[in-house]
Amino acid sequence: MQDTVLIIDDEKKICSLLARIIELEGFKVFQASTGKEGLKIIKMEEVLVVLSDVKLPDYNGVELVSEIKKINPIIEVINLTAFGTIADGVMAMRNGAFDYITKGDDNDKIIPLVYKAMDKAKLSARVYELEKRIVKKYNFDAILGNSKSIKEAIALAQKVAATSTTVLLLGETGTGKEVFAQAIHYEGPRKLKPFVAVNCSGLNSELLESELFGYKAGAFTGAAKDKKGLLEEANEGTIFLDEIGEMSLDLQAKLLRVLENQTYIKVGDTQTSLVNVRIIAATNRDLKTEAEAGKFRLDLFYRLSIFSIELPPLSHRREDILPIAMYYLAEFTLKVNKPDFTVDKEFTKLLTGHNWKGNIRELKNVMERVVILADDAFITSSLLPYEFHHQTKSADPMNMQTVEKQHIIKVLKFTRGNKTETSRLLGIGLTTLYRKIDEYKLEA
Repeated sequence: MQDTVLIIDDEKKICSLLARIIELEGFKVFQASTGKEGLKIIKMEEVLVVLSDVKLPDYNGVELVSEIKKINPIIEVINLTAFGTIADGVMAMRNGAFDYITKGDDNDKIIPLVYKAMDKAKLSARVYELEKRIVKKYNFDAILGNSKSIKEAIALAQKVAATSTTVLLLGETGTGKEVFAQAIHYEGPRKLKPFVAVNCSGLNSELLESELFGYKAGAFTGAAKDKKGLLEEANEGTIFLDEIGEMSLDLQAKLLRVLENQTYIKVGDTQTSLVNVRIIAATNRDLKTEAEAGKFRLDLFYRLSIFSIELPPLSHRREDILPIAMYYLAEFTLKVNKPDFTVDKEFTKLLTGHNWKGNIRELKNVMERVVILADDAFITSSLLPYEFHHQTKSADPMNMQTVEKQHIIKVLKFTRGNKTETSRLLGIGLTTLYRKIDEYKLEA
């Protein structure tokens, strides 16, 4: 796209002269003699910078800035005036003008200003495109599956997404709670604001408190300067609190204060801080039962569960297993630059028959490993981990040993004999791997 400038001025000689000067710099230039004509061009063409006279036949150029920004907020507007006033200059900047300059006195400033305004507009356009891609990547279309249970969960999430209501996501580990949280955020009113995810089980209580709320310099040993907390980072956006059931009771009380009045106190501070943030929490626990047993604050549970959504486990939506598996197969095939695969019937049978206790996360990991191990364009059941064959009732023990041995050999070959990496890919302990190597006499 060529860098495009629009000049709006009813003095045609001045407009034409200015257009010629700007065109000599390599810009594409449109001309308009009225504000209405200029707005029409903006709606039809991809204009990035507007030079507008303040005194137009049908518009005050300062007020026109607001109208232009309504059509396209990316456009940068430079107001030109024959008789500049401080009041007009202030109003122009408030309306979003890039600059306000006086004709004649500031002619030497126009070309440098156009370049600066163009750079800012192009940067804004890139940011806007990036934001659109992020929203598209994390919207509800990113949630895989067409079963009734997942569609019902999506329908609930879509309804609450349009609000800023607190949401509690329930379900087993690996059911896609963070994917739902992202979709709720990116299809809601805060979509252009931050989305911050926190795993409450990954830190002890003290560290989690300082990460969430931030701290003042000197709050504890090593706190050399003030630090912003994740709540502050998520201000005006959404904070996702995963594994909320792991949070200590003391910290739960401080989180309750945020939910009740959007205030908190940083570690080591005496002043209250304000925050405007949406909270989405997730857990694989039965919080109500935990609350009744005194292991979770009942008042916090009720505040969190204003709108709760239960995410179904993969074992309850078996019709989704194969389509999701094929989606990840295609994704990882592209990622490692391998040719398209053909899948045999036994492979799909074992996939759909598996219990998937790790849900979608487990399925994704399995498909990644399958793609890594595949030597040719045909994917067979031999590429699946040992437990897939072991759980098949009709399987013969001797055949299972053969499958397991071949699988270990393949992984060892892929990792070039790296035992630690092999045990990680196989999902077994290093000691167990060495025992298997010895059992199958895989090394001299």
